Amino acid sequence: MNRKHFLSSFIAAATVLPTFKTLANTVESESSSFKIPPYLKQGDTIGITSPAGYITLEQIQPAVLQMQSWGFAIKIGDTIGKRDFTYGGTDEERLTDFQKMLDDPNIKAIMCARGGYGFVRIIDRLDFSTFQKNPKWIIGFSDITVLHCHLAKNYGIASIHSKMCNSFPDDWSKAELVQIETILSIKNALIGERMGYTAPAHPNNRQGKADGILVGGNLSIIETLAGSDSDLTTKNKILFIEDTGEYLYSVDRMLWNLKRSGKLKNLKGLIIGGFKVKPDDAGEEFGKTIYDIVSEKVKEYNYPVAFDFPVGHQRNNFALKCGANHTLTVSETGSVLQSF
Repeated sequence: MNRKHFLSSFIAAATVLPTFKTLANTVESESSSFKIPPYLKQGDTIGITSPAGYITLEQIQPAVLQMQSWGFAIKIGDTIGKRDFTYGGTDEERLTDFQKMLDDPNIKAIMCARGGYGFVRIIDRLDFSTFQKNPKWIIGFSDITVLHCHLAKNYGIASIHSKMCNSFPDDWSKAELVQIETILSIKNALIGERMGYTAPAHPNNRQGKADGILVGGNLSIIETLAGSDSDLTTKNKILFIEDTGEYLYSVDRMLWNLKRSGKLKNLKGLIIGGFKVKPDDAGEEFGKTIYDIVSEKVKEYNYPVAFDFPVGHQRNNFALKCGANHTLTVSETGSVLQSF
């Protein structure tokens, strides 16, 4: 990634947002402001748990050491090193470990160790009553999109979409610049720096400027949550989506779902991150690119659209604050997303 195509450090000041009045299992208003958890300070504790896929204690060590170097204490959850086939422990073990971290007043942020699959199996059994009163930052992406959407839908509490423990470089001194910048963006988000990123101009971009709350994550997860208690409300929001390992026809089908269910109709803006697609099977070529697929679905709308944004299952996956107010500007020179 070219250095001029991103910005990762901004004014170290957090904007105070209006308090969001929350009630469990209520539908999020399209115009409501989210509650921003307290930003972290030196000495605060970050808990690490594995609510989805399996990961070992050895594999999280680079992340543990790096976050300790930032001045944070680390509490390792009981699920780290546990395994139940593909999961980081049984459903009961993952549920219990995550609940402990939600309820522990000494833990100020929760880092999900990795994605994979499994959060949807426990989300409806988690008790967020203590978390509502004392919210904390929850960090992760991919399968953790389940949680980002659930918090947005039911509680109006912001969270951080970013890389997880399995993406920290083993040797910081040998890491690529983009690895360093993306990992540091997690720290910047946690301590309350205003975030901002740029992407190069793209011929399929649609120019414009939008202010709104940022929501989104993995496209396939967002689609599968439709009609559930975690169904994401997108009206008057800036939506970002990304995905990996899907055929082009599957992406097309999922975006038709978002369009037909009204999720693309009243957006303030749309951000398209990385899409690693499977090659078409021989003789079954779909005939459209990601750019064609998206442009077709949003052609009747007028909001700005930014392609090739640095978020997703890729090295240039920067931390984004879901639930925070942002400005998206798409011009002939490229796209810029900045938090307030």
